[in-house]
Amino acid sequence: MVEDFSEHIKSIIKTLPETPGVYQYFDHDNTLLYVGKAKNLKKRVSSYFTKEHDSGRLRLMVKKIVEIKTIKVNSELDALLLENNLIKSLKPRYNVNLRDDKTYPWIILKKERFPRLFYTRKQIKDGSEYFGPYASGKFMHALLDLVRQTYPLRTCSYDLSRENVEKQKFRPCLEFHIGKCKAPCVNKQDEEEYNQNISEIRQIIKGDIGFALRDMKDKMNQASEKYEFEKAEILKNKIDLLSAFQSRSTIVHPSITNTDVIHLLSDEKSAYAHYFKIINGAIINAQTIEIKKKIDESDGELLLFAIMEFRNRFNSTSKEILVPFVPEIELPDCEYIVPKIGDKKQLLDLCYKNALSYKQEREKQIALTDPERHTERIMNQMMKDLRLKEQPRRIEGFDNSNIQGSYAVSAMPVFIDGKPAKKEYRHFNVKMVEGPNDFATMEEVISRRYSRVVEDKLPMPQLIVIDGGKGQLSAAMESLRKLELVGKVAVIGIAKRLEEIFFPDDPLPLYLDKRSETLKVIQQIRDEAHRFGITHHRNKRSRETFKTELNEIKGISDKTAEKLLIQLKSVKNIKEATFAELEKIIGTSKAKLVVNYFEASKNE
Repeated sequence: MVEDFSEHIKSIIKTLPETPGVYQYFDHDNTLLYVGKAKNLKKRVSSYFTKEHDSGRLRLMVKKIVEIKTIKVNSELDALLLENNLIKSLKPRYNVNLRDDKTYPWIILKKERFPRLFYTRKQIKDGSEYFGPYASGKFMHALLDLVRQTYPLRTCSYDLSRENVEKQKFRPCLEFHIGKCKAPCVNKQDEEEYNQNISEIRQIIKGDIGFALRDMKDKMNQASEKYEFEKAEILKNKIDLLSAFQSRSTIVHPSITNTDVIHLLSDEKSAYAHYFKIINGAIINAQTIEIKKKIDESDGELLLFAIMEFRNRFNSTSKEILVPFVPEIELPDCEYIVPKIGDKKQLLDLCYKNALSYKQEREKQIALTDPERHTERIMNQMMKDLRLKEQPRRIEGFDNSNIQGSYAVSAMPVFIDGKPAKKEYRHFNVKMVEGPNDFATMEEVISRRYSRVVEDKLPMPQLIVIDGGKGQLSAAMESLRKLELVGKVAVIGIAKRLEEIFFPDDPLPLYLDKRSETLKVIQQIRDEAHRFGITHHRNKRSRETFKTELNEIKGISDKTAEKLLIQLKSVKNIKEATFAELEKIIGTSKAKLVVNYFEASKNE
């Protein structure tokens, strides 16, 4: 069970994302134990620590796990391909018997005169071109079949050197007679025409199939016009297959070879950099590092540090590095590329998602295991985002509620260290404002609250949050000005529609990132003010509207009056009730008050 494992493992499991990806297990010596794929990382990894395992080898492996690392990808297929690449390159101990040494197939364009096209599971450095890998063997064979039916290619393994062909060492085979090969072995097809076909095939395999589709559609229409429906059907199937091929099966486009991809994001105290190593169109290495800031280093300095660290760790000699921006210092024999569109941009975005996921998981773990550090980070971030002089350890918010000026109230939630402190919440019944005047209401409430804070020497907040735009903020500032508190406490307003943050004497609003923790805290304060205000407003309205003749009886509360009305249904029935009936409902003393009141009313 998960309770039997370390706090570190439990905190990792709690914060894992519910997304496709690959997970890696490490032991005390930081030796990689196992690499696995998952459609849902959280569910899959959790299952190792929550289920009873029949296999003794699996139980032994789980006991050795002291660290878990994950890599997010876009789909389950990508997770499958990445898992395979990592297993082949890293050879984890507990994966030896699980993959059956299976490798994914590639399509090879053999480097030779009149190149052959076939599939292989092994790559040999002989100058041949490799496309893939393909997770679906069925799809790969269908693609090969499509190419062979569309273009006549040789399938024999003969050495078709000029000398051998001129000496007429070969003769046409069955492939020639059934129209699937033009017999270059006997000079019935020249090398230029054959290589032109190879060039077009290369483009199809890479995904550039627009021209092939147009040509096949023309041929299909021509066959249909000639009533050659069987041929037209064959061409239609080829078109469908080519269209399906446009959604490639590789995790990365095969044209991206020997490339480093690095993305970086940072906060007040740390930076997080994620790295992909791309070889032959596949991710073979991935890692995230956390860089602790010592001084106020720039993102450019941190990115350059990350580039050097990763290239040293993985002995990379890549001449192409994909980055979110160009660092100031160039590396020898290297080119920085900041992609804007296409496959490389998607790859850089995936790198960013992994860095962000790692950062979020670390923050969640810290919140669970080191709440003081978590609070310190959020306070520093809010101080930076809102241009504050000190951490907003105590925040007070204000929101007004009324119906056409009636039953006007205001609510004040209090947040301490970024969390609600509900015992500190206060509400105000507006006394001096008549009619629907939100600005005047805000001015009265702020004045009453902070004159009390000053007089009674209560804790002064570091930040006041006003629910509203410039008008409500100006009204609040007017009261603070009269109390001589301007400059002694920070004040902001938040407008609901676009989540605009307003500062006093600044006409332009601030727009925080929608994912910003600062904005989330401010939104929570605003929502709490609204909830608390509406609740108080509803209660007050209920009390005000529950006014009957019973409220005129001294000593009879709203609750007692309500109890009588529930039992006897109306004031008339209460007047006519006997003392014994009233006594049974509200007791002797209160029953006497009711009887005496109505007796006196009769005599008047």
